[in-house]
Amino acid sequence: MEMNNEWVKDPKVFNINREKAHASIHRYASLEEMHTNKSSYIYSLNGKWKFHYANGFNQLIKDFSNKDYNSDNWDEINVPGHIQLQGYGTPMYVNQIYPWSATEQIIPGEIPEHNPIGSYITYFDSSVIKDNTDVYINFKGVESAMALWVNGTFVGYSEDTFTPSRFNITSLIEEGKNKIAVNVYRFSSGSWLEDQDFWRFSGIFRDVELEMVPHTHLEDIKVLTHLNDTYDHAVVEVNPTVIHPTKVIYTLKYNDEIIASQIKEDSTSLQFELDYPHLWSAEKPHLYTLIIEVMDEEGLVECISQQVGIREFEIINGIMCINGQRIIFHGVNRHEFSAYTGRHVSYEETKQDILNMKAHNINALRTSHYPNQSFVYDLCDEYGLYVIDEVNLETHGTWSEYFDKEHIIPDNKPEWLDIVLDRANSMYERDKNHPSIIIWSLGNESHGGKNLYEMSQFLRNKDQSRVIHYEGIFHDRSYNETSDIESQMYTYGKDIEKYLTTHQDKPFILCEYAHSMGNSNGALFKYIDLEKKYPLYQGGFIWDYIDQALYHDGKLCYGGDFKERPSDYDFCGDGLVFANRKNTPKMQEVKYCYQYVDFTINEQEIKLDNRYLFTDLKEYTLQIDLLCDGYVIKSQNVIIACAPQNTTTIKNPFVVEDNKEYALNIYLKKDDQVYAYEQYIYNYEPQTVKNSSLPVKVVEDYLNVGVVGKDFNVIFSKQKGLVSYRYHQEEYIRVPVKPNFFRASTNNDVENKYGYRYGEWLTASLYAKCQFVRVVKEETSCEIEYTYDLPRLGDELLYLTYTVYGDGKVEVDMSYQPLASNIEMPAFGLLFQLYKDMEHVSYYGFGPEENYIDRNKGAMLGRYDYNVTDNCTAYLYPQECGNRTHVKEVLIHGENKVLLLEGDDFEMSALHYTPYELENARHHDELPEAYQTVLCINEKQMGVAGDDTWGAKTHEEFLLDKNKHHLHFVFKGE
Repeated sequence: MEMNNEWVKDPKVFNINREKAHASIHRYASLEEMHTNKSSYIYSLNGKWKFHYANGFNQLIKDFSNKDYNSDNWDEINVPGHIQLQGYGTPMYVNQIYPWSATEQIIPGEIPEHNPIGSYITYFDSSVIKDNTDVYINFKGVESAMALWVNGTFVGYSEDTFTPSRFNITSLIEEGKNKIAVNVYRFSSGSWLEDQDFWRFSGIFRDVELEMVPHTHLEDIKVLTHLNDTYDHAVVEVNPTVIHPTKVIYTLKYNDEIIASQIKEDSTSLQFELDYPHLWSAEKPHLYTLIIEVMDEEGLVECISQQVGIREFEIINGIMCINGQRIIFHGVNRHEFSAYTGRHVSYEETKQDILNMKAHNINALRTSHYPNQSFVYDLCDEYGLYVIDEVNLETHGTWSEYFDKEHIIPDNKPEWLDIVLDRANSMYERDKNHPSIIIWSLGNESHGGKNLYEMSQFLRNKDQSRVIHYEGIFHDRSYNETSDIESQMYTYGKDIEKYLTTHQDKPFILCEYAHSMGNSNGALFKYIDLEKKYPLYQGGFIWDYIDQALYHDGKLCYGGDFKERPSDYDFCGDGLVFANRKNTPKMQEVKYCYQYVDFTINEQEIKLDNRYLFTDLKEYTLQIDLLCDGYVIKSQNVIIACAPQNTTTIKNPFVVEDNKEYALNIYLKKDDQVYAYEQYIYNYEPQTVKNSSLPVKVVEDYLNVGVVGKDFNVIFSKQKGLVSYRYHQEEYIRVPVKPNFFRASTNNDVENKYGYRYGEWLTASLYAKCQFVRVVKEETSCEIEYTYDLPRLGDELLYLTYTVYGDGKVEVDMSYQPLASNIEMPAFGLLFQLYKDMEHVSYYGFGPEENYIDRNKGAMLGRYDYNVTDNCTAYLYPQECGNRTHVKEVLIHGENKVLLLEGDDFEMSALHYTPYELENARHHDELPEAYQTVLCINEKQMGVAGDDTWGAKTHEEFLLDKNKHHLHFVFKGE
């Protein structure tokens, strides 16, 4: 048999000579190898391969697979790795559309004429092969299709980018040097099934290994666990497939303690029974280890280590339950992605992700939208994450409003049934033994139809220990029983409530919600409130975990930056963490909203509501801090016993009597990691501060008013407002201070047409007409009054008054009554442009991370500091950022000066850029070199929104309302 290029475009051909899928098996030649996790049965072929890039079939070197073909003059390429990230072709980011959109007119099933092909060659020596073994080559991930030759002989063909392609090459191995040749096709018929929202690459991007399998060996294994109704007795059922066994020893261990052992001489199933087993859950990821020793006539030939998690996942009375308890998914979607290597993600990066999720109370992971590398599931088993494992299937671009319905795939089309079943089977067989996987997902955004229903039935027949998920039936209810769960995307909270009042036949989740593009995740807490109100609502999965951005020439790039078209540009920047895996400020809110303990605090007592399913709070330390004016003055640590899903109340250990601003901070900690927290702010009456009695001197002419006092001088232009503030001979203000009503557009703003609705406020910020009204001179103060006429906003004036006192303090009072038709005001405040040396900020307000009125549940009142340079949050697309709410005091430090601002409650940000500079930049390197510090002091700024990023607006209660707006604060040099 020879490779037939017609297979690449035939959806009925996706597997030629590929081995049957089976469980991921960790095979070792001895117990010693197993203990060191280094197997002599595995030989890695990762490294430098010879490489040739062809722009299409007509440029292929047809005889490159021949044994005697000389590839010495070929380039070299790294395996694993994407072709497009190593100098060949162009990476492309698109979301819904296919990468050939607007360039080739093809219909589903056809492939584009421009179809680049990468030809790979490598060699291995037969000396690496162990005696008495069969040899398989395993490609763990190849995009999107591959053909394989060994020593000039065609071996096979395979599609499915994200599951292994494994071939038996035993009979083709020769003494000495052996040649492996591979063609990788960028597009195949399978590409129509891989329309995920991600970068489009090709190449061998996961590990390639030679697997040596002894003639007597474990071929496959399926481990099931069963619990009784009281969850205190377990049966571990082991279903092995052993080839030519003489004796097989099965040993079940827990924490290196042998629980039980059995010996078999065939492939029959066996069972272990356990009383009071240690159950697996995301909270308590207890794992047993099953050691399998396979022997032939001469003794031990292989050892297998299989992790076993005992757990029961089921739907009880319409509610999904883990070990009998109602489960809530505080989840996240995660693309496998690295800013350096694309979808080739290392074990270390993945472990970092899992630990970061656990630290931020994320308990569930959806493998959007394809099976991940096997070690992802190993880590989820070990550290405790519930997993929705998803078939490599998305056909979003075939069922948009622009396509005829006849082109939807897989739908009811018989020619697409086998290929989608093959993908489901490959996922299931490889991953079936992972306790963390509790839900199989049929794919993403592939509409509905019979083929998907057949896939659901296929998986149900294979596995009754998990449930089936598929969101797409929301768009096509013809096979509503396809999914055991009612799963929706980006449904607004009010619509979820409406649905749940009339539909109570299935548990409900949001498989995607809280779209985290740029500065987002406003009003996240409202979704959490639903899980406490409706038992059928069982949480959701935030979109998504990490920004999909690529480092190129020293900077992060998004779609379109490689000059590729079509593109969906920065729509790939939806992460709770940046592309470099550092947390965005959004993660602060996620951690708080996802925490499992609720606190109700007053001056007398602290009530704890333990929403953990299996964890007593006595496993944690409760730290209680009393703060006065933002400083900790007392602290106490206590251990509180509170059973899972119970409440307890303790006495507030601290009593306050004087009229100062006190706050009580509560932290639930383990190993110095905070898992839940809350703050209670005591009521207090701010004290009136007596103004200075030092005299001031007023110097006025027809252009300016100057106010001079001890160590300071303030100048007001009668045409432009406040133009100079000099203290101890140091000037603070670069350009005149101006009212500001605008903010740089966030991604959510852009997509909900913010610019169209708020353009008049940009105009008002830039071009408001300043009118000097009067100066009121007193012995110890001077009051300067202005009005501002705001263009295109009616006749109502803005009033701004400065009062300068003898110690250099300036009191600011600004008010405005918007017309009812003009209430969509982004912000109400003043913009100070200071000198760039004003770099360090310390403040008393909500923090530590940036926060907004609809994203500050996770922020706490306290004293924090930052450098202005670091405050421009590194969202992929420059936008509004760096804000702090409920601020009472700000100190901005320069080289030889300090500016102090105080008020009862205002919002603040300090950046090196104006809102207009942020608005006009598409990348951070397009922003100007820092030449000033821009301080925005606002009465309020509208919330950032976040239900979705294609139209959802800021919730009404987080907009600036139609009432009169008033900003009041003071500032002074120090």
